[in-house]
Amino acid sequence: MNIGLLSRKKLVIILHILAWMVVFVLPVYLMGFNTRRDPFFLITVYIFAVAYVFLFYISYFILIPFLYFRNRRKSFLLVLLSLIAGIYLLIQLTFTYFRPEQPNRPFNVAMDKLMKEYNVPEPPRRMHVYNYIFTSFLVSGLSLGLRYSEKYIQNEKRRKELEQEHMNSELAMLKNQVSPHFFFNTLNNIYSLIELSKDDAQKAVLKLSKLMRYLLYESEHSETFLSHEVDFMKNYIDLMKLRVNESVDLKVFFPDEAKNIVLPPLLFVSFIENAFKHGVSNREPSFIHIDMSCKGDTIHFTCRNSIFRQKQEKIENASGIGLENIRKRLALLFHEQHKLSISEKDHIFEVVLDIKLPATKAI
Repeated sequence: MNIGLLSRKKLVIILHILAWMVVFVLPVYLMGFNTRRDPFFLITVYIFAVAYVFLFYISYFILIPFLYFRNRRKSFLLVLLSLIAGIYLLIQLTFTYFRPEQPNRPFNVAMDKLMKEYNVPEPPRRMHVYNYIFTSFLVSGLSLGLRYSEKYIQNEKRRKELEQEHMNSELAMLKNQVSPHFFFNTLNNIYSLIELSKDDAQKAVLKLSKLMRYLLYESEHSETFLSHEVDFMKNYIDLMKLRVNESVDLKVFFPDEAKNIVLPPLLFVSFIENAFKHGVSNREPSFIHIDMSCKGDTIHFTCRNSIFRQKQEKIENASGIGLENIRKRLALLFHEQHKLSISEKDHIFEVVLDIKLPATKAI
C-alpha cells in the first residue's frame, strides 16, 4: 500500500481526534474559572456533545456517501431528519433516567429572581429544541462540507494521475517514433559507406552500436544526465561526419561541465538529424553550426544549417515527423518553461531552443 496514502489517513484521523478533544475539554476548562461549578451543566454539555459526534459520523460514513453522493437527496434529507429526531428522543430519555430535575439549584433560583425583578420575559420553553435542531443541521453541514472537500481532492488527484498516464503514453509513443526514424537514416548512411570505404563502414557500425546502447538503456528512463545526452549527440555527429566531405563547414560546441544537469533523453537529436539530412551538399557550399550552452537553470541550444532550392519544397514534408514529435514532447514535458523557434530565411534553416529546468533538475 502507498505509504503516502497511509500517512494522509493517519493525519486525517489525528485531526478528527484533536477537534473532538477540543470540544470535550473546552467546557471543563471554562468551568475552571467559575467558583460555583454546576456539574449538571457539564453533564448536559457532554450528553449533547456525544449526540453530535454520533450524528456527525453517521452522516459522514453512511448518509452522505450512500445517499447524498448517489443522487438520493430526498432520501438523505428524510433519513437525516429522522436521525436528528431519534437522537433528540434518546437525549430526553437520558435526562429522564440520569439527570433528574433540580429546580432548587442556586443558579436557577438566582436567574428566576433576576428575571422577575427586571421583568425579563422567559425564553420559549422549546428554545433548547430550536438550539438542538440548529446545531444538528450545523454539524450535518460540516460533515457534508468535509466530505465534499475530500471528494474534490480525490477527483483532482485522479485527474492528475490520468493526465500523467496520458502524458507518459504520448511520450512513449513519440520516443518510439523517433528511434525508427533515426535508425532508418543511419542504416542508409552505413549502406552507402560499405562500397566506398570498408574501414569507414566499420567505424560507422561501432558508432552505431554506442548509439544503440544509449537508446536501449538510457532512453528507457524518463531522465538522463545532460553529459550522457551530449556524448550521444557527439557520437551521432561523428557518425554523420563519415558521409560528408571536407567542404562542409561543420562547427560544433557542447558544454564541458554538464554532469549535474538531468533532463529527458532525445530532445535535441531530431534537430541535428534534420540539419545533416537537409543541410549538406556535395556540390554547393554548405554548413552546419550546432551550439549548446548552460547558464544557471537554462539550457540554450542553437542549430543552423544551409538549405538548397531543390530541397526547400520538400523539407517540410521530409522532416515534419521528427520536428513535430519534438514539438509535442517539449509541450508535454516543459509546458511554458521552454521556448522553441524554428525559422527559414535566405536559404538558412535555424532552430533556437531555450529550456528552463526545474530547480531540482539543475543542481
